[in-house]
Amino acid sequence: MIRSRRARIVATLGPSSAAPDKVAALARAGADVFRVNFSHGSHTVHAHAIAAVRTAEAALGRPLAVLADLQGPKLRLGAFADEAVRLKPGQDFRLDTNPAPGDSSRVSAPHPEVFAALRIGADILLDDGKVRLRVLEHGPDFARTTVVAGERLSNHKGLNLPGLTIPIPALTTKDRADLAFALEQGVDWVALSFVQRAADMAELRQIVQGRAGVLAKIEKPAALEALDEILDLSQAVMVARGDLGVELAPEEVPVAQKRLVRAARLRGLPVIVATQMLESMIRSPTPTRAEASDVAGAVYEGADAVMLSAETAAGDYPLEAVAIMDRIITRVEQDPRWPELMSAEYPRDESDAEALVAAASRAAEVADIACLAAFTTKGQTAQRLARERPLQPTLALTPSVATARRLALVWGVESRVVEQPDDPEVLAKVAVEEALAQGLAPPGRRVLILAGLPMGSPGAANILRLAHTPRR
Repeated sequence: MIRSRRARIVATLGPSSAAPDKVAALARAGADVFRVNFSHGSHTVHAHAIAAVRTAEAALGRPLAVLADLQGPKLRLGAFADEAVRLKPGQDFRLDTNPAPGDSSRVSAPHPEVFAALRIGADILLDDGKVRLRVLEHGPDFARTTVVAGERLSNHKGLNLPGLTIPIPALTTKDRADLAFALEQGVDWVALSFVQRAADMAELRQIVQGRAGVLAKIEKPAALEALDEILDLSQAVMVARGDLGVELAPEEVPVAQKRLVRAARLRGLPVIVATQMLESMIRSPTPTRAEASDVAGAVYEGADAVMLSAETAAGDYPLEAVAIMDRIITRVEQDPRWPELMSAEYPRDESDAEALVAAASRAAEVADIACLAAFTTKGQTAQRLARERPLQPTLALTPSVATARRLALVWGVESRVVEQPDDPEVLAKVAVEEALAQGLAPPGRRVLILAGLPMGSPGAANILRLAHTPRR
C-alpha cells in the first residue's frame, strides 16, 4: 500500500475513530501517523487504540506510526461559588492561592509559579484569551489586576501568560506516568507539551533513551526565543497553532509557522503543522475553502505532515476529513510550481554521508531515476534524503520495525522491513526486488541505492549504486 503523495497525515484517535475497523479505514483513506492524546482518556482506552493501529498495520502491510502526545502542565483557575461570574472592563479582579470559591472580585489560581513569573503591566489571559487581565500589583501568592476585556468567566478556565516564561517543568507527575505507559506500549514518537526551554527536551530524551522519537510541540512564545537550542535536542517538531495563537497576536501565528517549518527543515527534522486545519469538519462533511487553502499552504511550505485533531477524534466525519486532506495534498503535489515553492536552501555539513546524499539527490534529477532506495538502521539516511525533497519516492529498507514505523512521519519516505544484507552484492538484488514489489520502479527502470559499510552501522552511508529493474 503505497501513497501517491509525499506529505503525511496525522490523525488523532478518540471516541469517533479508535475502534479497530475505523482505524483501518482511516489508514486506507490516507492516515500515516495516529496521535494518542493523553489529555483525555485512560491508559486502558489508549492501550486499545494503540492495539488497533498495530492490527491495521498488519492488515494493510504498511508501517504506521503511533504518536503519544503528553498533556503537560495545565494552568487553570479554581471554581466560583456560582459556577460563573460577570466581569466589567476596568474593574479590579484578584487572583490568589486561597482555595475558597471565587466571586466577581476574586478567584483561586493554585499555581505559585504563575505569581513568580508576573511583572507589573503584564497581561494574563483566561479562557483561551476571552478574558484579558492586566497586572497592577503582585506578590508570591496573589495578583491584583484590572479587567481589560471579557465579560464572563466560569469554573476551571485555562490561564496563559503571554511573553513570560513560567518556572514550571514541562513534565508533570501525570506526564511521567503516561510516558512510562506509552513506552511500555511501544509508541513510535513522544510529543512534549509546554516546551519553554532546551532543558525540557533534554529531560525527555534522558527518560526515553532512544526507545521512541522525541518531538517538541512549539506552543509557547518562550519556545520561539530558545528555538535553536530546543531543536538541537529534538527529533521532530510540531507547530501547535491553537495554543500558540492564544499568546501570540493572530497576525503573528502565520509568521511563526513559516519560521518553525523553515527552522525544522534546515535541520532535516520532520515538522508537523497542527490545529484547526479542517476545524469545520467536526460537524460538516466538507471543509471551508479557507481551510483547504490552509492545508495547501503547509504542503507548499514543505511540511512533512499535517494533522487532524478533533476532526478525527470527536468529529462526525473522521473518514471524510482524512480523505479530503489526502485529496488536497495530492492536488498540491500535482502543481508544476509546487517543487519550486517548496524548495529550501540549507547548509550542509562536510560528512561523507551528507555528501553522498546530496550527490544522490542531484543524480536523481538528471538520470531518470524511478526511485531511491536507502538501506538504513536508525533511519538517518532516509531522513537525510527526505531533507533534499527529491521528487522520486524514497524506499527506506530497514531490519528494524521500530525504524520503519518512525519513518512513517517523514516526507516522501516509504519504509519496509527487510533482512539486513550481509553482502554488498546482495544490496542491489534486495533493493530492486522491493522497488518492483511496491510498484515504485516499473520493469526496465533505474533504482539509485544508498547504503553504508560496514552494513548495519547507523549513519555510515558511503555507497551510491545504480541498478536496473529487469525488463519483462
